[in-house]
Amino acid sequence: MDIAIWIFLSSGLFLGWSLGANDAANVFGTAVGSKMVKFSTAALICSVMVILGAVISGAGASHTLGALGKVSAIGGAFTVALSAATTVYLMTKAGLPVSTGQSIVGAIIGWNLFSGMPTDSAVLTKILSTWVMCPILAAITAVLLYMGINKAIKLIRPGMFQLDNWTRIGLILAGAFGSYSLGANNIANVMGVFVTSTPLDPIELFNIEFSAAMQLFFIGAVAISVGVFTYSKKVMMTVGDNLISMTPVTAWVVVMAHSIVLFIFSSQSLSNAFVDIGLPAIPLVPVSSSQAVIGAVIGIALLKRLPVQWKVLGRVLMGWVITPIMSAIACFIGLFVVQNLFNQVVM
Repeated sequence: MDIAIWIFLSSGLFLGWSLGANDAANVFGTAVGSKMVKFSTAALICSVMVILGAVISGAGASHTLGALGKVSAIGGAFTVALSAATTVYLMTKAGLPVSTGQSIVGAIIGWNLFSGMPTDSAVLTKILSTWVMCPILAAITAVLLYMGINKAIKLIRPGMFQLDNWTRIGLILAGAFGSYSLGANNIANVMGVFVTSTPLDPIELFNIEFSAAMQLFFIGAVAISVGVFTYSKKVMMTVGDNLISMTPVTAWVVVMAHSIVLFIFSSQSLSNAFVDIGLPAIPLVPVSSSQAVIGAVIGIALLKRLPVQWKVLGRVLMGWVITPIMSAIACFIGLFVVQNLFNQVVM
């Protein structure tokens, strides 16, 4: 790959690192927060499964994001990704589990405004609706799972040590499933803007052809993995322990509910199955891992009437509102600088 392409892709790698430090951490946040899984174990499993999800199933959600704004110049893609990554990094540094999806959507809207391109209102409405649906669906899923698992525990009556072992294994399996779903759903945030502008040829390894998009998704997923290992622990503790007090079973329910919601919004097969039986297609949109986890946590808190740290939740909600606005402004300014100071084509 040409060195110039790597320079332009560096902002996407930075965004992938930011996602790993922020959103990907939420997959195992409750497990680590409840001290059922070691951070090093969680980070390793998360990294491997994110890469597999991105390469195997990452294409679905990227089409919706591409329809919001077709960034055709690699200089523009670089600036969009850099603006989103910087926003996520600043929020991560503040300990807020914000959405990389919100950040990249804000940056794309900033690019649309700068280039004079119209923002497709139908696509934007679909994306915004999933931002509302995601935490609500996660809360409902968590409540149903919690009620079901409680009935199962009362029926089986496992011993304390047996339940502890089952929960630990369940957390690891749910985290692996969630990591795969995260890679499939959120890799579009990291590398989606580069798909139409990066000149990569398909390559063949072991009789398997890897398209340009698959190569970009793999590179982005590796960057996510680095973010998980290097900077995710602080956000894990915010999501996993600071909103409500977690029991091991509650932690499993939250991780599983989060994983199911991310899978729903990234599965092309599930969306097609809905259409085949006469139901509306599921929108394949990059949704927020943070929103899914927090929605699940709040659902459990309301069901069990647990005290919620509303001040922490308020800070998180404020971050969700500020993120796309901050990212759009940063992108607009960044595009002006890249075009006029560095003489790069951005549109």
